[in-house]
Amino acid sequence: MAEVRVELETHSYTIHITAGGISRVGALMRDLFSGDKALIVTDENVYPLYAERLVTSLTAAGFTPAVITVPAGESSKSLVTSDFVYTKAITMGLDRKSPLIALGGGVVGDLAGFVAATYLRGVPFIQVPTTLLAQVDSSVGGKTAVNHALGKNLIGTFYQPGLVVIDTEALQTLPARELKAGLAEVVKYGVITDYDFLSYLKKNTDALLIPDLNVLTTVIAKCCQIKAGVVAQDEREDSLRMMLNFGHTVGHAVEAVGGYSEYNHGEAVAVGMHAAALISQRIGLCRQSHVDFLRNLLSSLGLPLQASGYLPKDLLSYLARDKKVVNGKINWVLMSELGQVTITREVSQAIIMEILSEITI
Repeated sequence: MAEVRVELETHSYTIHITAGGISRVGALMRDLFSGDKALIVTDENVYPLYAERLVTSLTAAGFTPAVITVPAGESSKSLVTSDFVYTKAITMGLDRKSPLIALGGGVVGDLAGFVAATYLRGVPFIQVPTTLLAQVDSSVGGKTAVNHALGKNLIGTFYQPGLVVIDTEALQTLPARELKAGLAEVVKYGVITDYDFLSYLKKNTDALLIPDLNVLTTVIAKCCQIKAGVVAQDEREDSLRMMLNFGHTVGHAVEAVGGYSEYNHGEAVAVGMHAAALISQRIGLCRQSHVDFLRNLLSSLGLPLQASGYLPKDLLSYLARDKKVVNGKINWVLMSELGQVTITREVSQAIIMEILSEITI
């Protein structure tokens, strides 16, 4: 078992990382929240696996839980689905003391967090992430959002959870493709802050893919520590926290062009990290050996490097609407060393198009 504390000015909380963590959620919540009713938001894939276990845990702790299930996949991150959850919360009489719990991956976490932040101007929110991607990234830090037809995560707010419980046993039921998607975000953390961590990942690629839960517990704790440290310094992404977007600028465009169905988030981020590394090398920020290291690591984890067949102009149109665009220029997170990134707006459109052409061949 491991614990990571996210120290914030007004909304600090603890991340609990443990095998069998879902069965401990009720007891951990009872120590923090006084309400009796609770609403669990999950999806149709996670519901049969873990909903009953979570309900049992909450009931034993004195809560009266209800469960709402949404379709699995990115399409559920919408205002339409949000309204569905609001209606359930209203009809069951959820009040300002009633916790709202996200049980699932990043989509469920983002959706439930957005609803928790806006229902009655904010109710207690708990993250119980069941995918590796959500465990190492989206469940920590308080970003909540839904998508718009014109772009990903364009409607949202910062709203910190009161508690995060990561059950590593949930990874045993995770499809291999989803496990690899989470590993893309894991690689990101090494690229932006820690070369030694990248070396650890390279040495343990086989164990990560099995998956070896002991190795993954170490990896999850490390990623949470990195993110907690960044968020503690820059909760609302005014400066430092932007580094967590490494690979996401092109990645979000790849997701959008594919209709949020061809590439999952982690796969798209892998393509985006490759693109960012190529841009970095092209403008003289990093060496070719750095690009090769990242490319080889992503490949060894079974992650894509290209969005073959996509049109560069289509990707560019989404880049122009990215939420990181300021005064018509994109804030690019680029690699200067393995374990170090820099943020710049000085990348010409010619170089952007050149790299987009390379990753879509």
